[in-house]
Amino acid sequence: MSSIHLKGLTKHFGSFQAIKQMDLDVHDGEFLALLGPSGCGKSTTMNIIAGMEGATTGRVLFGERDVSDVPMTRRGVGFVFQNYAIFTHMSVRANLAYGLKVRGVPKPEIDKRVAAIADFLQLAPFLDRPSAKLSVNILQRLAIGRSAIVQPAIFLLDEPLSNVDAAFRAVMRTELKHLQRQFKQTMVYVTHDQLEAMTMADRIAVMDHGVLQQVGTPLDVYNNPANVFVARFIGSPGMNLLPASLRETDGNIVADLGAAGVSRPLPRGAAKAAYAQGIQDVWFGFRPEELSLAADSQGIAASVTFIERIGSRTVVHFDAGQAAGKAVFQNDVPLHAGGAAHMVPADAAVRLFDRSTGRAIGEA
Repeated sequence: MSSIHLKGLTKHFGSFQAIKQMDLDVHDGEFLALLGPSGCGKSTTMNIIAGMEGATTGRVLFGERDVSDVPMTRRGVGFVFQNYAIFTHMSVRANLAYGLKVRGVPKPEIDKRVAAIADFLQLAPFLDRPSAKLSVNILQRLAIGRSAIVQPAIFLLDEPLSNVDAAFRAVMRTELKHLQRQFKQTMVYVTHDQLEAMTMADRIAVMDHGVLQQVGTPLDVYNNPANVFVARFIGSPGMNLLPASLRETDGNIVADLGAAGVSRPLPRGAAKAAYAQGIQDVWFGFRPEELSLAADSQGIAASVTFIERIGSRTVVHFDAGQAAGKAVFQNDVPLHAGGAAHMVPADAAVRLFDRSTGRAIGEA
């Protein structure tokens, strides 16, 4: 196993800065997801770790070894691309064996490892078939197997499931996690799909416009987003953020939501922290899943604009004052488009963000 350390990393392409001063540690044997929208710099970061790109400034270390100037062929990493890179003129068996052959592994050991990885990835029925005649799903599975069979200490995957169908993607999420645990590899997985990141990763590194926004466990990033970008990007739907002003009423701090009403007393920690920092204008944040309907006029006054019934749940789109939001309820929720509702977020679910900087306001 091997840890990865990015120190003061930047990357320029001409006048464009793809990565802006990144410091990131990937722990030994960890599954870390680099998550963010297209163009955020996650694939560039992956390519620098692999040695396919050189950093403009900064260093890349594997453990204590500085590999910043070491070529890709000598870094000992496995790499799987978005577009499977296999030899289509070879059989599945020959593709799997290729990396071991060039490393001079004896044939009995090659046969043993090919059989093992083929069984693990359910490729055994296809071993003697020409790769060119296989489906995209099988080809991507083969690409993962060909890199995994050499058992690299560091395994890098750049959106390997983006071209496969939804059902296969769900299966491969489980298999990739099992693969990583079996070989105890340090795995870095690039994706724009938060479901992949949340279900597979030990930790998630969220990026936007070349800047590392937050690093944490899936639950920590979901429950305690560091800023407005992470709050909106993580979650399906993302966190609701309503503009509000803080004020004190009867000894309690509340959020004045304008036409949407006034919140219940805010959690003391975040409210006190805001006051201590002189912050009055905030984003009042809460997850769509953490709302309940109020029986009276208490809570956030909302007008329902659209209803999405998705199997066991219903997504309610609403307007609250000058802001739009979403709520997630059970599928039998008694609401309809054009109607009105009062919604109350759970007290523990409320998050406050500085409206001028977008940063989360933490506990005092």
